[in-house]
Amino acid sequence: MATTLKKWILGVILAASVLAVPACAPAAEKVSETPTPAPTAYPQTYPITLPPYLPDGLVDLVLSLGPVTKASGSDETLFQLDVSGDAADFRWVYALAAPFSYIGGGVRADMLQHFWAGESVTDFPVNTVLVDGSTAAVFEKLWGAPARENVQVINGGDLLMKAWEKQDMFVLLPFEQLAPSWQVLEVDGISPVRKDFDIARYALVVPFALIGNPADLVGLQFRLAEAQVMKDQLTNRQADKLTTVVTTGVTALVRGTAFIMEASGMTYPAIDIGDILREADILHINNEVPFAETCPNPFSNPANDANMIFCSKPEYLRLLEAIGTDVVELAGDHFWNWGEEAMLYTIDLYEAQGWQYYGGGRNYQEGFQPALFEHNGNKIAFLGCNAKPPGYATATDTYPGAVRCDLDLMAGEISDVLSDGYLPIFTFQHTEYYNYGISDSLRVDFERVADAGAVIVQGSQAHHPHGLQFYKNTFMHYGLGNLFFDQYYESAAQREAFIDRHVIYNGVHISTELIPIQFIDNARPRLMTDAERETLLNKVFAASRW
Repeated sequence: MATTLKKWILGVILAASVLAVPACAPAAEKVSETPTPAPTAYPQTYPITLPPYLPDGLVDLVLSLGPVTKASGSDETLFQLDVSGDAADFRWVYALAAPFSYIGGGVRADMLQHFWAGESVTDFPVNTVLVDGSTAAVFEKLWGAPARENVQVINGGDLLMKAWEKQDMFVLLPFEQLAPSWQVLEVDGISPVRKDFDIARYALVVPFALIGNPADLVGLQFRLAEAQVMKDQLTNRQADKLTTVVTTGVTALVRGTAFIMEASGMTYPAIDIGDILREADILHINNEVPFAETCPNPFSNPANDANMIFCSKPEYLRLLEAIGTDVVELAGDHFWNWGEEAMLYTIDLYEAQGWQYYGGGRNYQEGFQPALFEHNGNKIAFLGCNAKPPGYATATDTYPGAVRCDLDLMAGEISDVLSDGYLPIFTFQHTEYYNYGISDSLRVDFERVADAGAVIVQGSQAHHPHGLQFYKNTFMHYGLGNLFFDQYYESAAQREAFIDRHVIYNGVHISTELIPIQFIDNARPRLMTDAERETLLNKVFAASRW
């Protein structure tokens, strides 16, 4: 980042741009008109004044510029960095966030600014916006002094605790301070954790500029001449450091789901949610059923196939292709249903697609291995196993199938991938239950792998959505519900489910978004309406004891 910044500053100077100066100061001359003496005439270091309210991340970035040093009281300051009304050498992205249990939507930027100023704002969702001292000072330069009755300034380390304790609060904070227990809100319909984020259209971007004598900056140019940098790296939110991982619940292309696919097309189940799945950089699918060339035609009525022996026709793979599958979980209960040949055939199909798999394999050793990904500098590992009673997991040293959980071994594997720089995502095929709560029997195992270092722990087995927990630094979702499976007629709750979108930035899990879906028949889910979403989240958050 430092190298890019140096190069960009040099590029700005060489392109004869004018550095930002306060309105009361005379305009600086264009540096292209300034003579350029020999490099040896310039000092080795360039002191810069950094106001105490600057974000820590911005200070760290500026001080990484080699010859730039922080001015002391005895230094002759050459530059100052401060909020700028126009020119921007740096653009710092802020986020508006709420406790994860917040159910409402985002806000308009003008509403937030009016609320900041203490003006009357109809239907503003909360009574207080929290900020730390740095954010308060920075936005005061843009929006004026905050209204004390609306904006509360507290220590940055207390923001999360205060917001969760009171609930009726938003927080305004720099992008780099985000954590999964915050829910990032849209401002004017734009969210900085989304892949389609456009910094030019986002209201919560603060411009900072270097203010000083252009001749001094020409000197700095020579000290940084070896640098190589792009302007879009002079920010705390770089697109090439962000990765989205989408995880899903149960897929089983059998019975009523398969019957509808044969009648309406192989990609029919994804008509409404396909774009969300394809948008992921890494899409996880928990396909619990093997493919088999000998698989018979499906039943139209699930009750007619009560023996629960499942298989999928090879052509059903087109659905998984169409949604952009990247990694398949093989720890499911029914992977063994059609025998050894079908399991090996299924793995061959996945490998031919270039998809990774984990939680099962041609033998125990293969199924035990993590699926490893690297994207935009982020390293992500998927691990998983079947924690149900014996019989569901058939993998041995010589036989394929799902891997039975040995959490001592799994903890060691988590430690190994952590030591190699990977963020572990751990998924369980665990005991099924049919309420929104958190099962104590699952909690013990979830916390065990979280203690080992997993950053996300998920129950993939659930046919009914379950609660969530933040345990230490780990996000745990005990059950998402079905993605593609025919339980529409079994209960209203089994028509509900979640897709979880996780955001990894610069090697850190910074955000998770719950995307609620509602089945309209035995095969096809759609996005929930606002009213449906609110009802489901209220149930799940209450069951999570939030």
